[in-house]
Amino acid sequence: MPTIEENSKYWSSYSWPKEGDEWSEGWGGTPSLWYGTILPRIHSILPADHILEIAPGYGRCTQYLLAHCNRLTVVDLLEQCVESCKRRFASHDHLRYFVNDGRSLDMIDDGSIDFVFSWDSLVHAEGDAVCAYIAQLKKKMRPGGVGFIHHSNLGAFRDPITGNINVENRRWRGKSMSAELFRQSCAENGICCLAQEIVGWGGTVLSDCFSLFLNVAPSSSAVAISENPTFMNEAQSMRRLSEIYCRSTR
Repeated sequence: MPTIEENSKYWSSYSWPKEGDEWSEGWGGTPSLWYGTILPRIHSILPADHILEIAPGYGRCTQYLLAHCNRLTVVDLLEQCVESCKRRFASHDHLRYFVNDGRSLDMIDDGSIDFVFSWDSLVHAEGDAVCAYIAQLKKKMRPGGVGFIHHSNLGAFRDPITGNINVENRRWRGKSMSAELFRQSCAENGICCLAQEIVGWGGTVLSDCFSLFLNVAPSSSAVAISENPTFMNEAQSMRRLSEIYCRSTR
């Protein structure tokens, strides 16, 4: 399983050939990913006074988030990622940067976060790490603060007896994390999980989940859960548009 230590070792030795933009190629580039896939899912939350981004990498989404807040705090397991973000966004004085241990948010002031965001990073984290973040976010977010976290759902395919995953783990997803575990952790920590979109990433296996949550007491209303096995069709559509329109204006 991709433990925190294994994540640290792997990503520290990764070459980052396009500073993370290589993972946006399915969309035709990071702008298409942001405007076509991410922003439509979070636009009603923005702007937010203080945004926390967990595991920003080299700033693939950070570059867009910084225009939607008065304060932006980024926290990453890897010092090289934090240093890269510092260099990239040196001209912006409303950003703060921290290296953490892959689960701690002690450096964040209690009750200060309006919106917490993580994309395409915590999918590699196991359930213990993700749940540790959720437990801390109860204190770190202001009352009524909102969160959007992209995480693994591979644990939904785990055999309860053998512990084995009965689907191929093609993209190194956390095997013990699932949409259900996220909901449970929210409820245990007094957070309301509002909605979950469970998606097929690079295939039809529902390996990933986008969870939307609110820092208020859990509601008796059911969580809005949507399954989207053809999620990557969205990426392909954005790639086609990018090839038509973006190339002609560059």
